[in-house]
Order: sequence, then structure tokens, then C-alpha cells
Amino acid sequence: MYDIVKMLHSYWAYLVVVMVVLATFNALIKFFGNKEFQAVDFRISLFTLIVTHIQLLIGLVLYFTSPFGFKNIQNNGMGGLDSFSRLLAVEHPFVGILAVVFITIGYSKHKKKLTSKPKFKMLSIFYTIGLLLILSRIPWNNWFNF
Repeated sequence: MYDIVKMLHSYWAYLVVVMVVLATFNALIKFFGNKEFQAVDFRISLFTLIVTHIQLLIGLVLYFTSPFGFKNIQNNGMGGLDSFSRLLAVEHPFVGILAVVFITIGYSKHKKKLTSKPKFKMLSIFYTIGLLLILSRIPWNNWFNF
């Protein structure tokens, strides 16, 4: 099961990054371009929210089934983790959760705004923070090794 969940989490991450980049740049471009909020903008932001939440759920399953997640902390303690083990067991999951929280806040706040400019502003701010958090904690060494 671990191998399947790991593979799913790894490949789904590509979709997550593409969607968060797309949603972020869509919001930024339309915010600074004073464009009207349309149905396609809503769909992009909603789909981004959905794929990030699915990634979070897959990641939580992986965290508790992986020897590099919670089991690593149980076996070695926090002081026994090297930097890469700490990345996988602590930083990557914690920052991933924060990224999903920011994306969720941005999505929720944009729905309460009545005009286009504030909608794009909320999406721009919170999706950008989410994107930066995601990019900061991707284990790049593992990502490009299939």
C-alpha cells in the first residue's frame, strides 16, 4: 500500500503545482489587468482548491504509512532526524498543510467579495502564499528521480 500511496502522492503533486501556478498567475494577471471575474476564473480557483485538498488527504495517508513520516519520528525521536529526514517527517507535511490552509482561506474570502477586483485580490494574495509554501518544501531531490 505504501508504494501505491507514495506514487499517487508524487504524481498528483505535478497536477497540484500546475494548478496552483495557473490559478495564481490567472488571479495576478487579471487583478493587475482590471479584468472581470468570470466563470472560468471560478472554475480554475475551485479546481485548484479540490486538487490541493486531495493531495493533502493522500499526503496524510502517506505520512502515517511511510517509514519516513510519523514512524521515523517514533523510531528516532525528533533529535535523531537528519536534515532530509526532518524535511520528510516534519517540514514537508507541516508546510503542506499551511499551504492548503492559505489556499482554502483565499478561496473562501474571494467568494464573499461582490466585485472582480477584490475577488482577484484575495485569490492573488492567498494563492501566492500557498504556491510559495508548496515550492519551498518540495523534496526536489526525490521529485526528479523516478
